[in-house]
Amino acid sequence: HKMAAAGAEAAAAVAEEEEQKQKRLLEGDPESGGDSDDEGDSDSSGDGEDEEKENEAEIQRLEEQLSINAFDYNCHLDLIKLLRQEGELVKLRRARQKMSELFPLTEEIWLDWLKDEIKMASESSEREKVYELFERAVKDYICPEIWLEYAQYSIGGIGQEGGIERVRSIFERALTAVGLHVTKGTALWEAYREFENAILETAQPAPGSVPLPEQQQMLCSQLEKIHTLFRRQLGIPLLDMEASYAEYEEWSEDPIPETIIKNYKKALQQLEKYKPYEEALLSAETPKLAEYQAYIDFEMKAGDPARIQLIYERALAENCLVPDLWARYNQYLDRQLKVKELVLSAHDRAVRNCPWTVGLWIRYLLAMERHSVDHCTVSEIFEKALNAGFIQATDYVEIWQAYLDYLRRRVDFTQDSSKELEELRSAFARAVEYLKQEVEERFSESGDPSCTIMQNWARVEARLCNNMQKARELWDNIMTKGNAKYANMWLEYYNLERAHGDTQHCRKALHRAVQCTSDYPEHVCEVLLTLERIEGTLEDWDAAVQKTENRLARVNEQRAKAAEKEAALAKLEEEKAEQRKQSRAEKKASKKAKKNRPGDKRKAEDDDEGEWGQEEEAEQPSKRHKGDGDVLPAEEEMEVETGLFGRSAPEKPNHPPNQKEKASTSRKDIPKVLHDSSKDNVTVFVSNLSYTMAEPQVKLRGLFESCGEVAEVRPVFSNKGTFRGYCYVEFKEEKSALQALGLDRKVVEGRPMFVSPCIDKNKNPDFKVFRYSTTLEKHKLFISGLPFSCTKEELEDVCKAHGNVKDIRLVTNRAGKPKGLAYVEYENEAQASQAVLKMDGLTMKEHVIKVAISNPPLRRLPDKPDAGRASQFAAPRQLYGARGKGRTQLSMMPRALQRQNHPVTKAENGMVQNSPATSSDTSEEPKKMSNADFARMLLKE
Repeated sequence: HKMAAAGAEAAAAVAEEEEQKQKRLLEGDPESGGDSDDEGDSDSSGDGEDEEKENEAEIQRLEEQLSINAFDYNCHLDLIKLLRQEGELVKLRRARQKMSELFPLTEEIWLDWLKDEIKMASESSEREKVYELFERAVKDYICPEIWLEYAQYSIGGIGQEGGIERVRSIFERALTAVGLHVTKGTALWEAYREFENAILETAQPAPGSVPLPEQQQMLCSQLEKIHTLFRRQLGIPLLDMEASYAEYEEWSEDPIPETIIKNYKKALQQLEKYKPYEEALLSAETPKLAEYQAYIDFEMKAGDPARIQLIYERALAENCLVPDLWARYNQYLDRQLKVKELVLSAHDRAVRNCPWTVGLWIRYLLAMERHSVDHCTVSEIFEKALNAGFIQATDYVEIWQAYLDYLRRRVDFTQDSSKELEELRSAFARAVEYLKQEVEERFSESGDPSCTIMQNWARVEARLCNNMQKARELWDNIMTKGNAKYANMWLEYYNLERAHGDTQHCRKALHRAVQCTSDYPEHVCEVLLTLERIEGTLEDWDAAVQKTENRLARVNEQRAKAAEKEAALAKLEEEKAEQRKQSRAEKKASKKAKKNRPGDKRKAEDDDEGEWGQEEEAEQPSKRHKGDGDVLPAEEEMEVETGLFGRSAPEKPNHPPNQKEKASTSRKDIPKVLHDSSKDNVTVFVSNLSYTMAEPQVKLRGLFESCGEVAEVRPVFSNKGTFRGYCYVEFKEEKSALQALGLDRKVVEGRPMFVSPCIDKNKNPDFKVFRYSTTLEKHKLFISGLPFSCTKEELEDVCKAHGNVKDIRLVTNRAGKPKGLAYVEYENEAQASQAVLKMDGLTMKEHVIKVAISNPPLRRLPDKPDAGRASQFAAPRQLYGARGKGRTQLSMMPRALQRQNHPVTKAENGMVQNSPATSSDTSEEPKKMSNADFARMLLKE
């Protein structure tokens, strides 16, 4: 024993000397350093002073920001980093303390803090503070590295009284916590064995001496401890088990028992089962949720509570902001382990990591009640929940209801009055006021439109306190909040009155219900008649029958009027739909007539046809014909025929064609662009391009070649040869097409270019090109009311003060102009909810912005367009353009040729058109008419 004590004192002396050296290094005293260059020091002193002033100003700014928003996680990290850099030890310790009170700290933050405190702890009182710090660290997350550091630090205190037993106790706790860790548990077992081997070395007798009986007994005891550690370790599936077994064989003087070999082989077999899951975790990318869940499912089937707890803790260490994972873990602990300290610690860590999740707070309150935690602690946790910053009004209703249920279970209702009962009533009143004031002010709604909390209060008063008068007052208040028109609310009150009140109040309630109910009046009328049939007098029955008949007569009259109004509206909608359909048909016919109108000068096929062609040219002397090399753009041609705003325009003077007109003319002979659907996987559809883009093939080929080898670029042109703003880009390889999708929304010539997969909408009608989420995203904000001049960088400067911004998207129209809207994505829900509180109502460039959690409304699906020529393309085409039908889109067909879209065959613009009912079902080409036929038809009309 004396030899062990001497060895412990020597180890303590070495440890103390090392700590003193580390302390001097931390304080900037290197002990020795030779002569320094005074001139160099003077040159660098100025820069050092400037940097120090900048750091002090930044520290002051961060402290002020935290005084405004104490939940700014990144601000805490920046402040701690600066204080550690400046060596402000007192402020650094205070900053870490404040952060640890609000958030669980990560393994890296704890290790930095612990190492700094270890360097400064020399006296026994300071060492005790480090021990306390370690105890806090191992409670946040189960981390093998922290446990190993804790055990190694405790070895430095073996010279104190009970030091060796303390070290062993810490090692045993560490093995219980993480000794089963397949990949990191081996390090703890080896450290424990090395410690025991060191004790064994100090207990060895001097060479040549005979050990005393006490020394021999101590040696045997120490050897047995090391044997036990080896045997325990070899029975656990850990990586590199073979090396541990070989070490045991070499260390042990006796053969290894058969039972130990059997356990070792069994552990090896188990290790083979664990290896696929461990390898999956090693190869997976963060957050590894799917891999961890598969591992958890495997352990749940095996049923070992210690291993299940460990894999949950490993998953949570890397996914601490996933509420569902915490909920599943806590549910397992509540239902299976039921160990008070373990359960409550897990619940506390859950709400500290995900304070915005009301379900975790409710489970925490229930767990504390199950384990008989004192009332003051439960109330404190509830108050923390109210300040957690929930993102929905209904969350506050749920947490209040959970707390009220807890308070109700504390009351002994056999007594007429008690302190617990008064506290319950006070809490009900506070809950109603809190929802009315705090919640409505923040969310513009109480979250409790049906007044469920007041209903429960009324039930407690009526059933448990026999105070029906108070229950009636509460229900009167409920009905005044807009609930009097609902039959179920009246029947709820009637049932309560029926069970705990009297017939008079039941009758009165039902009479009011018949008068006020608007959703299901027949139901309350039937209940009233049933009541009078059982308990009422003849006068009561007659009054009830008369009241219900009058009420139902009025209801039926109102419903008839509503039905007539609805039918009229439906008829009006049908007429409008028919008019729209007819208008579309006329426009389609007009468009085809304009398309099929001959552009070149007609050549006479016979004498009659020649005369007709000359007459047509004589009637329109100012009109230019296609094919002469002098082609006008579509806008200029419209002005020539109709004039701007419908007035006649002067004739355009003759001039030589410019380069654009030559290019347009040269494209007239380009055949119609057809897409091969078998190449959809290597093709992307590009749209929303500028109509004025020159040489789109060259421009787009150069743009998309960065994604891979381009096989072909097929722009789509109109009949006049002008670019229509969309095209197909075909690649050699499919991966190039997938990479090209990343160019979606890239600005090209001032407009956002849309790049989408080439999908046939007829074969895949449900395909959606919209790539953004249309559901609730709690980590993303929707901001409206932004000034149009606001840039992405300016918005990011405002948003990053409240958390780590992952992405910002400014919403623009098809022309690339801002709409004053934006989506901002944060790292987690906590940062997003905090940003909502701080930014909603903020003024930017004299614009008051609105900020909310992103929850887009359901998109109204448009009617499917008629299958036609546009179905050849992957992207939908608008009928009239982005702004509807323009005023200048006039029909260019003579009135004599305009026809209604009747289901009979008529000639339009020289072509025999099929009726709408049959045009889509037949593939026969319409019969062409000669000029003579066309003339005879017009003269006949």
